[in-house]
Amino acid sequence: MIFATNFKTNNTRAYTKEYIQTLKEFVLKNDIKDDIFVFPTFTSLDMFELPSNIRVGVQNAYPVQNGSYTGEIGLEQIDEFGLKTILIGHSERRVILKESQELIVEKFNYFKERGFEIIYCIGEPKEIRDEGVDSAMEYLWSEFDGIDIEYEKLIVAYEPIWAIGTGVSAKKEDIDEILSNLRAKIKVPLLYGGSVKSSNIQEIESIKDCDGVLVGSASWKIESFCEIIKNGIKG
Repeated sequence: MIFATNFKTNNTRAYTKEYIQTLKEFVLKNDIKDDIFVFPTFTSLDMFELPSNIRVGVQNAYPVQNGSYTGEIGLEQIDEFGLKTILIGHSERRVILKESQELIVEKFNYFKERGFEIIYCIGEPKEIRDEGVDSAMEYLWSEFDGIDIEYEKLIVAYEPIWAIGTGVSAKKEDIDEILSNLRAKIKVPLLYGGSVKSSNIQEIESIKDCDGVLVGSASWKIESFCEIIKNGIKG
């Protein structure tokens, strides 16, 4: 299983340091071998001494070494911390910040060329899902336009937009249906994200083509994230 936490615009630098230290101790104490990703805020990035299965990544970056891009960070700032993992294509950047597929592809290719591990996010709005699985898959495949789905360091995270931050997770059969359709063409690890919590992690991880989860608000407190990991491993 892969367990990933996206802090979004939450948690301070001090708490992130405490969070990652507690996570490290939890993983070592319980001899956990599963891959774990932490995506903190930009202001909380740092160099952390971690076991190889815990990786810190960035939630976003501009596809440049450096330059005049106010409010963005580039490769120069990421390299300072020795980080090689990035989230690309999250629906909140697509919808709220109006990132185009062209910009997303530019980011993907830039960080692919530099050997980054990429968690690439896709997801459909509720009105599309309500039209049925064919419409949902057509929408999701469009989000792969220009994306190298055979990139060896790619992980795909399916996050239905209507399930993010709403407390309503997609039904098991719906997740299964989408992931099985993705698996027909995509051989990289597939994650599910969308109101994942400790009470539903075992059901989600039991889905055949689900290789892990990308968790939002339920993982912002370290105790909750450890509980999700513990329950997921038990499952």
